[in-house]
Amino acid sequence: MTKPTLVSFKLCPYVQRSVINLLEKKVEYEIKYIDLANKPDWFLKISPFGRVPVLVVGEEVLFESAVINEYLDETNLPSLHPKDPLLKAKHRAWAEFASALLVDQYGWTMSKEESDSNKKKEEILSKFKILESILPEPKNGTLFFAGETKHLVDTAYAPFFMRMEFLKNKGVEFDLVSGFPKVQTWSDTLLSLPSVKNSVLPEVPKEYIEFIKAHNSWMGGKL
Repeated sequence: MTKPTLVSFKLCPYVQRSVINLLEKKVEYEIKYIDLANKPDWFLKISPFGRVPVLVVGEEVLFESAVINEYLDETNLPSLHPKDPLLKAKHRAWAEFASALLVDQYGWTMSKEESDSNKKKEEILSKFKILESILPEPKNGTLFFAGETKHLVDTAYAPFFMRMEFLKNKGVEFDLVSGFPKVQTWSDTLLSLPSVKNSVLPEVPKEYIEFIKAHNSWMGGKL
């Protein structure tokens, strides 16, 4: 069977979600990196939105990370989704909440004015308050979204937490997670997973910070 090919931009958190799932499922795959600032014609022909990730499976093309990850979960056992349909739907909804956090994170890092950056920061903190209220209690210092068992929804949050860690490493003023004990434990648990650690190239932490600086954002001037 032909290996699937994942089309990627190194810094994209949505691509990272798919890489995590490929690694979790131990799927053999190939990865092809592109520059989103200079998208090749062949990519624009297969990506209706002009976004990554794109997964090429034989002659077929899948786009949008949520769809790709559902496909990977359905075709590579064991499933990371709960079996109960209602609980599965709930997990899918909270994966969308993770996508909203990524949008807030991007806005926080890219805002040109301090006031706009602070607004996005407050939106992140308000979402952390919601997560803190619905997460279960950790056991033995470990926590996944549903408790002790890892699910597909967890992989949706890992790229967000990894980028929060990149920022935290540049200064305590960028540490938003530590004020929320359960969120912090969840982040620590996810970032300790081999599939998460190995889901980005070694240069990504540095290039992520350089990307923020290059866009002349308010935060970039503080990094």
